[in-house]
Amino acid sequence: MAKWGQGDPRWIVEEREDGTNVNNWHWTERDATSWSKGKFQELLVGIVVENDTGRGEISELKQVEGEASCSSRKGKLIFFYEWYIKLGWKGIVKESGVKHKGLIEIPNLSEENEVEDTEVNVSKKKGDGDILKDLMKTAGTAKVRQALGDYLKALKTEFTTGMILPAKAMATQELTVKRKPSENTLQVQASSPVALGVRIPTVALHMMELFDTTVEQLYSIFTVKDLVQKFSKSTAVLEAEKGGKFQMFDGNITGEYLELLTNKKIVMKWRCKNWPEEHYATVALNFVPTLGQTELQLDCKGVPVCKEENMKFCWQKQHFEEIKGLLQLIPLNG
Repeated sequence: MAKWGQGDPRWIVEEREDGTNVNNWHWTERDATSWSKGKFQELLVGIVVENDTGRGEISELKQVEGEASCSSRKGKLIFFYEWYIKLGWKGIVKESGVKHKGLIEIPNLSEENEVEDTEVNVSKKKGDGDILKDLMKTAGTAKVRQALGDYLKALKTEFTTGMILPAKAMATQELTVKRKPSENTLQVQASSPVALGVRIPTVALHMMELFDTTVEQLYSIFTVKDLVQKFSKSTAVLEAEKGGKFQMFDGNITGEYLELLTNKKIVMKWRCKNWPEEHYATVALNFVPTLGQTELQLDCKGVPVCKEENMKFCWQKQHFEEIKGLLQLIPLNG
């Protein structure tokens, strides 16, 4: 076993109080779906092809279905993308001035195929205009594949900026980390700034839900093991006290209680199993009594951007709706 500080230079988490995933040495994932859709719009719409007989232009991004992501593990990037793309094109025959419209479909752009082998289908609305269809099928297809190649280059360079940083052993500057005796913050000294890790892009969520119960009963549903197991329909481990740990949904949700004000507020460190390693969000639950009901206010900070929709689903479907179902089965304050 290596001595402290003498292991792989990429493992420098011991120098970080917050346990930042330095250089993304652990498994991390970044969702590229939204970014990709914008990139397709930028690269594909406006493509123009022209010859002596006609002129064609891709005028619209009609449909994009699929997803893309980039993961890093042990300093290596892994890409996943799978897309169905439908484009609209329009053109004009130079000799007659007649205009025509059609479609370009890309049924499967994925990492399984090279760009030059990606299927590109060109069609045209009924009527004459095969000259334009042939133009889009030859020169147009070539330019579309070129744009798809540009998308993949951008995915692997522009989108991944900052995901992999040089290992500490390769750094050219000497970095000293020390703690001032009177302060709790790390002081970093270097001849110029040196990044120690990559921050995960995060978002904040705010949700509210009304429950037909008292604040006392709703509070207990989040702090009593038996009730947690009933609404989650799974095993749970709870230590409902400051600093106590918890596990829910068979260990898929874990965390720590940071603050508990009985029947008023719960603050937790909270993470889902498929989040980047050692990354936690902060979840605050406020219990507000209203006329005959209790309003639960959820404020969550530090949710990974790529997990925002999953987080909303988790709380709305797996917490709120399941708790309402449980309340129908148990007596008030039962």
